[in-house]
Amino acid sequence: MIPAVLREQPRFRLLFLGQALSMLGDRVSFVVLPFAVLSIGGIADVGIVTAAGTIPFLIVAIPGGSVSDRLGRREVMLASDLVRAATQITMAVLLVSGSAEVWMLAALMACFGCAEAFFGPAFNGLIPQTVPAGQIQEANAALGLLASASLFVGPTIAGVVLALTGPGEAIGFDALTFLVSAACLARLRVDAVPRAEGEPASGMLGELRRGWEVVRATGWMLPGLRALVAYHVCVLPSVFVLGPALAQRDLNGATSWAVITTAFGVGSIIGSAVLLRYTPRRPVVAVFTAMLVASLQGAIIASGTGTAGIAALELVAGIGVAFMYTFWETTIQEQIPPHATARAAAYDWGVSVGLMPVGIALAAPIAAAIGLTTAMRWGSGIGVAMALAALAHPAVRGVVRPSVAGG
Repeated sequence: MIPAVLREQPRFRLLFLGQALSMLGDRVSFVVLPFAVLSIGGIADVGIVTAAGTIPFLIVAIPGGSVSDRLGRREVMLASDLVRAATQITMAVLLVSGSAEVWMLAALMACFGCAEAFFGPAFNGLIPQTVPAGQIQEANAALGLLASASLFVGPTIAGVVLALTGPGEAIGFDALTFLVSAACLARLRVDAVPRAEGEPASGMLGELRRGWEVVRATGWMLPGLRALVAYHVCVLPSVFVLGPALAQRDLNGATSWAVITTAFGVGSIIGSAVLLRYTPRRPVVAVFTAMLVASLQGAIIASGTGTAGIAALELVAGIGVAFMYTFWETTIQEQIPPHATARAAAYDWGVSVGLMPVGIALAAPIAAAIGLTTAMRWGSGIGVAMALAALAHPAVRGVVRPSVAGG
């Protein structure tokens, strides 16, 4: 069944089409990049190249949101796609020709990360320009379904390409997907977002100050961002870094981990499908209620219930994660004034994604100091505590969907 938003909204359909292939290419690249680095370096080099692609979010995303609101979200996304295509083409040529060195890949990934840090907030801001207000959540849910599906298809394509050719060719495929996304964006036509009444033109520092004022004025974004930082810094590293180690130590290694991650993916697909129809009255309360479930992932993996039991619980956690992200993004798009949506979303991208490398770097040393299962349970505990703290905040409980507030 095709979601109504895709049948009824041609502008969103064009945006969705471009992102469908782009997300698939990203999943392929995510699987292939470590093997590309390992072909010329060691495990430590994989960490260096990966960090080079994520650290720019902390530096670039927040000013990037202001640039998107000022210059146009579509224009910023188009430029970002072209820059990312160029970096991936360059990386592919270096790998295929045998000329690649670790520092070159790290530098290219830093450029890639800067472009992606501009793209994310602009993308969040563009969605409300392609659909009516009543279909914003459905659009986000459809994109969530797309992202979840790419988690299954992308690694399969990556495995086939690696078996038949090599990492350079797979990176080249990712470059092609960015060009397709750019072509779709070039065809997309959206109305310009008017500036706030009485808002004067200003330089970058003035734009950053206004972005911060927008975030602070909501009342609910700051407690929400604190909770989301805890999730990205404490919960997700316990899954990405410590989860495979525990599967190797206590379960059946890669086979068990594949079953667990597949079950999580199925849960996220189910959650996104439900969200095509279900709209909560108090969306920010729904965000952090879902985060209570999502934060349990580390404790679930460390529960000792065996592969089947962990997989069943991770399926439920996948539903929670889908709910959490979709409700959060939808609330920003519905509650923030249209002229400031990208700059508000940029704070989310900047502090959440930008700080996650800190948690990834600290996960292994903390596990070595206090034990693997203890570290994973503590990560879940911190996530749950911060979600409860957000739920206790009056501003979080007071947000009501515009359609409900209007009767």
